Amino acid sequence: MASAARQEREPAAPQGASQISPSGESEKRRQILEGARQVFMASGFDGASMGEIAKAANVSKGTLYVYFDSKEALFEALTTEAKTGLAENLFRLDEDDPDVRAVLTRLGTSYLAMMARPEHVSIIRMVIGACEKFPRFGQAFYEAGPACGVGRLKAYLDAQVAAGRLAAADTDLAAKHFLQLCQAGMLTRLLFNAGEAPGEAEIAHRVAEAVRVFFAGYGPAAAR
Repeated sequence: MASAARQEREPAAPQGASQISPSGESEKRRQILEGARQVFMASGFDGASMGEIAKAANVSKGTLYVYFDSKEALFEALTTEAKTGLAENLFRLDEDDPDVRAVLTRLGTSYLAMMARPEHVSIIRMVIGACEKFPRFGQAFYEAGPACGVGRLKAYLDAQVAAGRLAAADTDLAAKHFLQLCQAGMLTRLLFNAGEAPGEAEIAHRVAEAVRVFFAGYGPAAAR
């Protein structure tokens, strides 16, 4: 029985696998991740099974295990890769852009719009629910998303401090302050399903206030 289970979990690569093009492998992997997303969203980590995921992805269990050797590996890939892509695109900041207020306003607006997306809130809930049992899930998710975003914003703030556009400060903490000023309880509200996602007017108001308060604390002395 153990041998049979091992064969099911660790099948040999399918015949002709070496002939699969990189683009084909990438497409199949995305197909599996999309199926996994549907199942994890509906059932959570504990309630999902590899059989259900294979069915949702329209692949065989053998093919599924070629790409991911466990449910844990699939869950981690799904949550961290999505977060990494968002962080890299969202925090693509031009360190030479001198209009700090405009840069922070654009970032804050995009950041809140992303944070308020129902699928993003659901992923956070899933990770929180799973990381007590699997702490590495939370660590990987944090490093791929929040830590990456803070690091990129810090680099931008460092450049502005060097140029004299912001006061000298702990820029790592300043980056965290700005992001927290933007969302200021919004994510908590959404995680607990205690209200609707913000509309454009609320997002604009939140970001304008965040920029105002940020400059009151970190702007050059003449701007305070």
